[in-house]
Amino acid sequence: MKRVVIFLILLNSLVFSANSSISEKEKKARLEKQIQIEMEKEKKYSKEQVFYNEENYDFKGAEVDPAIVDSIQNIEVQDDFDMDSVYD
Repeated sequence: MKRVVIFLILLNSLVFSANSSISEKEKKARLEKQIQIEMEKEKKYSKEQVFYNEENYDFKGAEVDPAIVDSIQNIEVQDDFDMDSVYD
């Protein structure tokens, strides 16, 4: 019985690790795809050099893709900003 439980635990851990590595690859692929899309937009804007107003601006293109939100890394706070010493 112990061997069966140990085998199932090992099998589940292997399956879980395989899924996490695949999801990391998918996250990186989605991120690279979105970066390429944004770079193409910037190339277009640099050629046109036009300021867009609300009539001809693509608001759908500026929306964030919900599938890529989990791929974005959290920014760590580098310094602890303390306002107490500013007013001394």
